[in-house]
Amino acid sequence: MTSYRVALIPGSLRKDSFNRRLALAIGKLLPDGFDTVMVDIGVLPLYSEDDDSAPAPAVTHFKATIAEAQGVLFVTPEYNRSIPGVLKNAIDHGSRPAGKSVWAGKPAGIAGVSPGSLGTALAQQHLRNVLSHLDLPTLNAPELFLRYRDDLFDADGALARGSTRDLVSTWVQRYAAWVRQHAA
Repeated sequence: MTSYRVALIPGSLRKDSFNRRLALAIGKLLPDGFDTVMVDIGVLPLYSEDDDSAPAPAVTHFKATIAEAQGVLFVTPEYNRSIPGVLKNAIDHGSRPAGKSVWAGKPAGIAGVSPGSLGTALAQQHLRNVLSHLDLPTLNAPELFLRYRDDLFDADGALARGSTRDLVSTWVQRYAAWVRQHAA
């Protein structure tokens, strides 16, 4: 049986981030044959082309982690109707130097949770534009943007039972099929 590793990239640095929690919960729902690696983007320096010839160890580790993964899951909050700067910084590191992108061809998924009434719909749309430019085949439908509630996660960090868990479980199955279809 083929196995797949999915790099989980939460776009928030907050210790108890809703999106980090969602990424972990999604990881628990992936089917047999999938494992995950949580990617810490908070350790990356701000991107500068001046550093392309001698990247920081954190950048080298980050790029190797993405290169070794068969899929990438971006779990983003929405900041000012877009993606957080720290997430864009990570994406920029992975795409540079020109011609050495670790993103090209990686099957991607996008999810997110926010207390706002639109969830993370606008951030996800901006992220889709960036990922399209970088040649990441991205699952378009169904979309997964959730509105945070205090009862979204249970005490163990899993999604609480109910319609939200069913919605996320369905999305996870579609994403797993997407990775199988597109993984090199």
